[in-house]
Amino acid sequence: MSQNQAKHLKDYSAPHFSISDIDLNVILDGENTQVIANSHIKRSHDHQFDLVLDGEQLTLKSVKLNGLPCEYRQTDSTLVITTDEKEFQLEIITGLNPEANTSLEGLYMSDGAYCTQCEAEGFRRITYFLDRPDVLAKYTVRIEADKAQFPYLLSNGNLIEQGEMPRSGRHFVRWQDPFPKPSYLFALVAGDFDLLEDKFITQSGREVKLQVFVDKGNLHKAGHAIESLKKSMKWDEERFNLEYDLDIYMIVAVDFFNMGAMENKGLNVFNTKYVLADKASATDEDYHGIESVVGHEYFHNWTGNRVTCRDWFQLSLKEGLTVFRDQEFSSDMGSRAVNRIHAIKVMKNQQFAEDSGPMSHPIRPESVIEMNNFYTVTVYDKGAEVIRMMHTILGEQGFQAGMKCYFERHDGQAVTCDDFVNAMETASGIDLQQFRRWYSQAGTPIVTVNETFDPQSGQYKIELKQTVSSQGVKGQTLHIPFSIELLDATGKSKVNQVLDFTKASQCFTFDGFTSMPVASLLQDFSAPVKLVYDVNFDQLVHLMRFASSEVARWEASVQLFSQSVWHNVAQLQDKQSMMVDSRVIEAFRGVILSDELDHALIAEILTLTTAASLIEQVDHVDLDALQIAREFVIEQIASACEDELIARYRELSDKDCAPQRAFKNAALLLLATVSDEYEQYVIKQYQNASNMTDSLAALKAATQGQFACLPMLLADFESKWKDTPLVMDKWFMLQAVANDADVINKIKSLTHHSSFSFANPNRIRSLIGAFAAANTYQFHRNDGLGYQYLTSILIKLNKSNPQVASRMITPLIQFAKFDPHRQDLMKQALVTLRELPDLSKDLYEKVEKALK
Repeated sequence: MSQNQAKHLKDYSAPHFSISDIDLNVILDGENTQVIANSHIKRSHDHQFDLVLDGEQLTLKSVKLNGLPCEYRQTDSTLVITTDEKEFQLEIITGLNPEANTSLEGLYMSDGAYCTQCEAEGFRRITYFLDRPDVLAKYTVRIEADKAQFPYLLSNGNLIEQGEMPRSGRHFVRWQDPFPKPSYLFALVAGDFDLLEDKFITQSGREVKLQVFVDKGNLHKAGHAIESLKKSMKWDEERFNLEYDLDIYMIVAVDFFNMGAMENKGLNVFNTKYVLADKASATDEDYHGIESVVGHEYFHNWTGNRVTCRDWFQLSLKEGLTVFRDQEFSSDMGSRAVNRIHAIKVMKNQQFAEDSGPMSHPIRPESVIEMNNFYTVTVYDKGAEVIRMMHTILGEQGFQAGMKCYFERHDGQAVTCDDFVNAMETASGIDLQQFRRWYSQAGTPIVTVNETFDPQSGQYKIELKQTVSSQGVKGQTLHIPFSIELLDATGKSKVNQVLDFTKASQCFTFDGFTSMPVASLLQDFSAPVKLVYDVNFDQLVHLMRFASSEVARWEASVQLFSQSVWHNVAQLQDKQSMMVDSRVIEAFRGVILSDELDHALIAEILTLTTAASLIEQVDHVDLDALQIAREFVIEQIASACEDELIARYRELSDKDCAPQRAFKNAALLLLATVSDEYEQYVIKQYQNASNMTDSLAALKAATQGQFACLPMLLADFESKWKDTPLVMDKWFMLQAVANDADVINKIKSLTHHSSFSFANPNRIRSLIGAFAAANTYQFHRNDGLGYQYLTSILIKLNKSNPQVASRMITPLIQFAKFDPHRQDLMKQALVTLRELPDLSKDLYEKVEKALK
C-alpha cells in the first residue's frame, strides 16, 4: 500500500495474531538509544498468514523467535516474520535517535527530557509491533538512563522495582501495568523535574498517590492542576460511580507537544499550557482550560482506556464521549450556561466550517489516509453533541443505566460506536435505530421553521423540515431532539419541552394562547443543526429579556447583533447609509444594566460575534463589506452605551473574581472602540493589574483602540515575561491577530525573536497559527500575502513536523464562501503545496480533498 492510499472502515478485519504480554527494556542513551521488546504472540486462528509488524524510522538490530534467529523481511513500514508457530516469544532489538525526532511522535526529546507520544500510530517509531488499538497487551517496562541527568524514569502502571547500576552512574526502574492496553496508550518519560505530590482516597477507601512533574522552577504553578485532578476523581465517582484503578496517577508537563494532553494509562503527558498556572502568569481562561483538560484526560481512564476503540474509525467512541463528560464536569464545577456557550461557539465557529469544507466527514469516518487528520472538531465536539442528544433522549437515569451496561459488557475490550449505542438501547429500552445515522452521516443538518397562529382557536403550530446533505450527497432523515420554549406577551413561559423530530417534515401544535407566542427554538443547542427561521428584532429582544434559558438569551443577542451586521452589509452593497436600529441598542443597554444576569453571562453577550463566526452564517461573504459593517455596528453599540459601560467598568474595577473581571474587561474592550480618551483607563489597568487576566485585557484593549501606548505596553510586557514561554505565547498571539496592514512583516520579524522556535508547536500555534485562524481580515487580504506566507510556513513544517502543518492548513482549504478572486489565490497556494516532491501524507490528504 502506498503511503497516500486510503484505508476504509468497510475493510476492517480482526488481527491475525494477538499479543498477551510485552516486556520492554528501554536503554536511553541519546542517539544510541536501544529498545529490546519481548512479546508473547499467539496466532488468532488456524491460518498461514505471516506476522506483519508496523515500524517506522527504526534501525533493526536483531530478531529472534523463541530465542533463535528467524526468517524475516523488511519494508519501509513493516517487519514481516515468517513462521508456522501458533504461539511463540518474539524478541526484537531496535535502535533509535530521539534527539533527531522533530515530529514529536514516538520517543523524542522535549527540552532535555525523554518523552513519548504514541496516539495514534507513534508506537511503531519505538519498536516493531502490531500498532493497532484492537491488540491489547499487558506491559512490563524497564527503563535505564543516566541518573544525574534523568533522575525520574516513568512509565504506565505501578512501580515494581528500581535500582542503581554500580560504577556506571546509571539507574533503572521497572513498571508494570496490570490492565491490558493498546500500544497507543504506552508512555515513557525520563527527566529531571520538580515534583508536587498529593493523595486521593477513593470511594472504596484505597489511597492513590498523585504526582505532577513540572520543569524546574515551576512547582508553584502546579497546584491548580493537582486540585483539578482531585475534583475530577471525586466527580467521576459521584456522577458516574467510576473509581480509579491503579495505586498511582501521574501527570508530566512538557513544553514540546503536538496535542493538548494524552491519557496514557496512569501516566498522562500534558502540554505545559494545560498544567502550569498562577495568578500572575495565567488568565481566568487558562485556569478553566486546565481544569477541563485535566478532567478530560482523567475521565479517559474508563472511557478510552478500560474500554478502548476497535479501530481508529471509532475514535469518537472515546473522544466524543469523554468531551461530553468533561463538559458536564466543567458545568458542574462552574457556570453551566457559560460552559454550554463555549461548547456552542466551537460547534458554530469551527465544526460547522469543517462540515461545509473539503474535510467534511461523519463522526465515524468511512476512510482515512493519515489518522492524525481525524483528530477533529467533528470527531470530538460534534461527537460530544451526539452523546448529549442521546442523554437528552434517554434522560440522566437512562443514560447512567446505559453507561453501566456499557462497562459491564465491554471492560477490557476494544469496541465500536455501535457497541456503545447498543448498550444505551438495552439499558433504556428506547429504540435508537434512526438515531444511529448521526454516526455515519457527514454535514450539518438544516432545519427550516414555519410557524402559524390562529387567534380564533388560540392554536400555535410550528412546522419543522429537515434536510441533510454533505458535498452534494443527500442524507437520511435524522432523529433530532428539538428543544422549544414558548413565551407569551408578558414573558411568561407557557411551553418548555423537547420535541422528537424524526421525519422529513413534522408539525407540532400547541393550544391555549391569546396572542402569537415568541418561540425560543433549539434551546441550549439541543442538536447540532442550523436553523432557517425568520425571527425579527422585537422577538429577539423579548427572548433576551424573558427566555428561561440563559443560553437562549445569549443566542438571541448573537442573532440580534448578526442581523444588524448583515443589514448593514446589504446597505453598503446597495450604496446606502448604514444605521443600527434603536431596539438593538436598547437590548444591549438592558444587558449592561442588568442586576439579574450573571456577570460571566453578560461578558459573553458583550463579546460580540467574530467575523469568522459571521462568515459561517452565510453561503457567500463580501469580506470587505463585512469588515466595515461589523466595526460600524460595534462602534454604534459601544458609543450609545458609553455611559453605562464606563459606570459598570468603574463599579467592577476593584472586584477580584473571574465573572466580574470578565464583565469589566468586555466593557473596556468596547470602550476602546469609542474614543482615545479611554487610553488612560487602559494604561492604568495595565499598570495596576494584579493578575494576568487584567494585564492581557488591557493589552487587547490597546490593540483594539490602536492606542499610542501599545508599543510601550508590549515592550514592558516582553521585558517582564521574556523568560516565561507560556506568557510569551500570549504576547505573540496578541500581535498576530492585530488588524494591522503590516502584521505579516511583524510576524516574520517575531519568528526571529529569542523566545520563538519553529521546533516548538506552542510557539508556532501562538504566532502563525493564531494569524491564520483568528486574523480573518489580514489572513484573507485581497493581495494574497496572507495565503503566501502561510504556505511558506507549511512548506517548512512539512519536513520537520507535518502533524502541526496539517492542523494549521485548515483556514487555507475552507475557501468556498469567499469571492472568486480570493478562492483562486487560495487554490494557487494549495497547488504550490501539492507540487512539493516530498509532501507528507498529513498535508497530501487535505490538499487533495480541497482541490478535488
